[in-house]
Amino acid sequence: MNIQMVDLYGQYFKIKDEIDQEMHQVIRSSVFVKGGKVFEFEDNLKKYLDVEHVITCGNGTDALQIAMMALNLNEGDEVITSPFTFVSTLEVLALMKLKPILADVDPNNFNIRPDLVNCHIDHLTKAIIPVHLFGQCADMESLTQIAQDNNLYIIEDACQALGTEYIFKNGMVAKAGTIGDIACNSFFPTKNLGAFGDGGALFTNNNEFAQTMRSIANHGMGNRYYYQQIGMNSRLDALQAAILDVKLKYLDQYIQARQSAAEFYDRELATIQEISIPARVSYSSHSFHQYTIKVPKRRNELQRFLHSKGIPCMVYYPLPLHLQEAYQYLGYRKGDFPVAEELSEQVLSLPMHTELTIEELKSIISAIREFFS
Repeated sequence: MNIQMVDLYGQYFKIKDEIDQEMHQVIRSSVFVKGGKVFEFEDNLKKYLDVEHVITCGNGTDALQIAMMALNLNEGDEVITSPFTFVSTLEVLALMKLKPILADVDPNNFNIRPDLVNCHIDHLTKAIIPVHLFGQCADMESLTQIAQDNNLYIIEDACQALGTEYIFKNGMVAKAGTIGDIACNSFFPTKNLGAFGDGGALFTNNNEFAQTMRSIANHGMGNRYYYQQIGMNSRLDALQAAILDVKLKYLDQYIQARQSAAEFYDRELATIQEISIPARVSYSSHSFHQYTIKVPKRRNELQRFLHSKGIPCMVYYPLPLHLQEAYQYLGYRKGDFPVAEELSEQVLSLPMHTELTIEELKSIISAIREFFS
């Protein structure tokens, strides 16, 4: 049984004719950059999210940089984010010479804790970047209140949570990435909505931010060959837009498939005392970009055992950002963020994708049970 961490070809094969047709139309048009297909995809994604503006760009990292440039953040401004996430969030802050301020995460849902964010706010703080890790939203209602009370921006890093729903206390529902001032998304192939290469997007309900970000992503251009600001070259090409536009029609089905696989994992793993299944919060659905368990003891042994059985599994992330060599200049030390550090020693992500079969899931569970027997 050839179990994969992510089955990208299997997903493509089911809609091959649709994708191939759309790609051929782009090739026939020979409009490969900023063509009508890009704008068509932006419009369809805007409708799906129920947001005012979608601006596509080259990748999720570029999206973060464009967002920070649009907010006119200056060297030395402080931005609060998580130490337990992919490096892009911290990387862009460093490149822009902003000052990252880290706040520890919840040990159960892995997202940044609003109370700890509140503790780190001072006169230099300008923005908060919550990361919706593994497909479940951070506590946006609490974070939004903190931002409003302190006149701060919120940039949602929604790269792992496209399609996730946030449920407010009053019952209102909004998609991840539509709550903060600006949100960033990645279309990396393994994401909930993945391209056949790199791609990214920004979401906002603010007209001024949208206009600025669209200009920044296109060299700072307003009218053709007239440059209003310093920008960058970050564009989603038309072939990727065509692929994404087809797959967008199936995004809710893809999420349902992930949730069904997660329910199976939940049910079968709940009886194994050595494992903690992913926690759920009341204010967010979970799109399961990753299905991440905690294994307090023998995590590395379990990973090696599963690999020996031909079952892929990954550690996201083996070392929190504040302990990475590149970010030692921030002055953080081991022990500063104990939850993030503990999670890095315990988490293990199991295969999770839209094409998982019941036979594959049973095989994964059987191997885990064998290890702990």
